[in-house]
Amino acid sequence: MTEATAVGVGKDGRIKCGFASFRGKRASMEDCYDVKLSNIDGRNVCLFGIFDGHGGSRASEYLKEHLFDNLLKHPKFMANTKLALSETFNQTDTGFLNAERETFRDDGSTASTAIMVGNHLYVANVGDSRTVMSKSGKAIALSEDHKPNRCDERRRIEKAGGVVMWAGTWRVGGVLAMSRAFGNRLLKQYVVADPDIQDLEISEDTELLVLASDGLWDVVPNEDAVSIALTEEEPEAAARKLTETAFTRGSADNITCIVVRFHHDKPDPSGQLPSQSASDEVSADPQAITSEPEAASATGSSQSDVAHESKNPTSPPSPPASSPEQETNPHPNSPMEAAGP
Repeated sequence: MTEATAVGVGKDGRIKCGFASFRGKRASMEDCYDVKLSNIDGRNVCLFGIFDGHGGSRASEYLKEHLFDNLLKHPKFMANTKLALSETFNQTDTGFLNAERETFRDDGSTASTAIMVGNHLYVANVGDSRTVMSKSGKAIALSEDHKPNRCDERRRIEKAGGVVMWAGTWRVGGVLAMSRAFGNRLLKQYVVADPDIQDLEISEDTELLVLASDGLWDVVPNEDAVSIALTEEEPEAAARKLTETAFTRGSADNITCIVVRFHHDKPDPSGQLPSQSASDEVSADPQAITSEPEAASATGSSQSDVAHESKNPTSPPSPPASSPEQETNPHPNSPMEAAGP
C-alpha cells in the first residue's frame, strides 16, 4: 500500500499529490516522473514532472535525475521563473546529448512540468505529454501537444530544412511522432527542446491538476480525466483510477500520471511545508515498476519515481484524406489554440 502526503502551499491553501505508473501493454517501461517539494526564501516551491521516453528510457531517466535539480540551481529561478525554465530545459537537453555522445543510441523524451512558487503556477511542456487543470469542474488544458501536423510546428520544421510526412501517423522525417523532445540527436535540428510556458495564479476555484503521459491522453479526453479525478478525494486513488481507466479503454502505451489536489478550506498560517524546516527538500524516489500487463492495477504513491517506452504504433492506421494543415488543433476545448513557439 502507498499513501498520499499533504504539503502546504502558500498561506491560503494546502495540496496533496499522488501518482501512479503502469507498464501496460508495452514490453518495457520508459515513463519516469519526479516530485520535489522545497522552501526557498520562505516560499513554498513544488515541482511535478512527467517524462515519457521513446527509443529507450535513458532520456526520461536523465530528466528525472537532472531537470529539476538544474532548475532549482538556476540563478534566476525565483526572480524570473519563465526565463529559468526556458534556459534550464535547453541546458538539460544539451547535457543529455553530451552525456550520450559516445553511445550509438538516440533516445528522446517528453517533459510536462508544473512548477508552483507560492500560489503562482508555471506549466512548461515539450512533446505530447500534457497538463490539465480542473477549475470549477471544467477541464482546462494548460499545455498543447507538440505534434508535427500542427501548422506552426510544421512551418518551423520545414523552415529549418526538415520534412513532415505520413508513416502510420504524421512524423518528423517519417520517424518521430512529436515535433519537440529532449534528446533525439539525429533530428535535433528540427526536434527542439524549447518549452511552451503558461503561467497563472492558483485561485479558490482551482480544484486539481492532472499531469500524464500520452498513454492516458490517447484514450481519456481532458474532460473525462477531470471528472474521474474529482470522484476521488485522495489524489493517489485518483491517479490509480485514471491509469486503470486508460488501460481498460485499450491504451497500448505506458501510462503514468500525477494528480495534484488543492484544498482551499484548510489554510496553513505558517506558509511552511509541514514537518520540514525551511532548508529541507523532499524528492520523489524510485520504487517498483508494475511488470504484469494483465492486471490493470498501477503503482501508486505520493512521493516516488519510475521509467518508460516508445511511440511507434503496432498497427498503423490508414492516412487521413486531410493534409497536415487541417489538423491544427488536437484539443478543441483547450484555450490555447493560438499557442505556439
